[in-house]
Amino acid sequence: MAERELDVLVVGAGVVGAGTALDAVTRGLSTGLVEARDWASGTSSRSSKLIHGGLRYLEMLDFALVREALKERGLLLERLAPHLVKPVPFLYPLQHKGWERLYAGSGVALYDAMSMARGHGRGLPIHRHLTRSHALRVAPALRKDALVGALQYYDAQMDDARFVATLVRTAVAYGAKAANRARVTGFLREGERVVGARVQDVEGGGEYEVRARQVVNATGVWTDDTQAMVGERGQFHVRASKGVHLVVPRDRISSSTGLILRTEKSVLFVIPWGRHWIVGTTDTDWDLDKAHPAASSADIDYVLEHVNSVLRVPLTRDDVEGVYAGLRPLLAGESDATSKLSREHTVAHPVPGLVVVAGGKYTTYRVMAKDAVDEAVRGLDQRVADCVTEDVPLIGAEGYRALWNARARIAARTGLHVVRVEHLLNRFGAMAEEVLDLVAEDPSLGEPLQFADDYLRAEIVYAASHEGARHLDDVLTRRTRISIETFDRGTRSAREAAELMASVLGWDKDHIEREVQHYEKRVEAERESQRQPDDLTADAARLGAPDIVPL
Repeated sequence: MAERELDVLVVGAGVVGAGTALDAVTRGLSTGLVEARDWASGTSSRSSKLIHGGLRYLEMLDFALVREALKERGLLLERLAPHLVKPVPFLYPLQHKGWERLYAGSGVALYDAMSMARGHGRGLPIHRHLTRSHALRVAPALRKDALVGALQYYDAQMDDARFVATLVRTAVAYGAKAANRARVTGFLREGERVVGARVQDVEGGGEYEVRARQVVNATGVWTDDTQAMVGERGQFHVRASKGVHLVVPRDRISSSTGLILRTEKSVLFVIPWGRHWIVGTTDTDWDLDKAHPAASSADIDYVLEHVNSVLRVPLTRDDVEGVYAGLRPLLAGESDATSKLSREHTVAHPVPGLVVVAGGKYTTYRVMAKDAVDEAVRGLDQRVADCVTEDVPLIGAEGYRALWNARARIAARTGLHVVRVEHLLNRFGAMAEEVLDLVAEDPSLGEPLQFADDYLRAEIVYAASHEGARHLDDVLTRRTRISIETFDRGTRSAREAAELMASVLGWDKDHIEREVQHYEKRVEAERESQRQPDDLTADAARLGAPDIVPL
């Protein structure tokens, strides 16, 4: 990137930054993407993992936002990423006879109608009304007195961190240059114009000057910090709202559908997640460490208390396998309550050469990226093609459905169980063939990882060889979700995973040891933070683990 001037340099590789890089490069612009830590290491790996229209925004009469999000949901399900984005059913328990069914039912009917009207509702069943007895057959876990009936509707879900890594790979496949562990330490200026950035190689040391005709700041909750490097006051501020999620085993809640529950502050989701449930979320202001938001004991109690209000068999702390906390980047508005702040996004050009994009929600990342690149293009003295990402499937999408139809044949050819083949296809799409090639070369990679047997050893190797994973934490937390899907938080799998990565990255025994110790310290710091009573003490405990693996 430092060798010749780029058209566009994107700072921050969450979903919006990665999407912006893909948008820019597919318009024919020379594009660079830099990320201080790992792809999606901030907000974009710690969401509710939903691609949804935002049913509750209908209640706020924000029809434009819902319409936009439903269009994007349809595009992702049908065209852009059918291997990564899947339909998921939700049950909404009704607690009042008569008026609530009419009120909530008309909202869900409008939601479905808006989806169909755009021609992007195919592939998702429409909602249905259920009696109490029917709802209890679908979700036996619910207490009889918790509902008088129910509505069932569909949205979609994805593995958020995997989605971002796939976006980055797609951008690179079209010619973008991408570097993780590359931190922007300042902007290059000529007069008042921004003409690039100083980028520090966090791993290898050294600092580079990367010149670009336009720089896009897509740093989410770090937006204000990044803006401060320019020395200009931003035109808007981004506030961080903390959302905490719990992960529990599938057998702890007897239900064939997800649940959506109303709380006094927002909504609580119980989301099917493979052999687990994700239960969340909270919505509280956060102004402490942004890199490692901590879930306190009070957060965990809040989520358990609300979900237990409707469950026949309550969940306890002992049922919780994983906990994660993420920060939503909300545009600071007039309202004090973060749950009332808008999920709209905004794009600004505060100084020549620098575009800022902030706010929004995961589902509408592609629209945010388009708006950011449109704004950057205004600062380029040349004709640039219009956005084409509506028709650019992510890597692994092309051929996915054909391979899915042939999954039994693939299983017979490779000797893997068909369930393993389905797992690979739903994580890599057509790129699953590359993972299977590793197994063909070394059959031991076709074995499951010890103590995390949802994943094959080959997936760990592939994360290091093809997906930009540089550290054990990248693999156990983001390329796989072992850190939240096992009661030991991945510590028992850590050494085997590190040894598999070592074969690709050339680590010696000492380096393997450092990676394992660093990971174990991180897990212990997180556990300690979750025993603390409030945000301040939880934050202090979480900061007890080092951020960077020592060289």
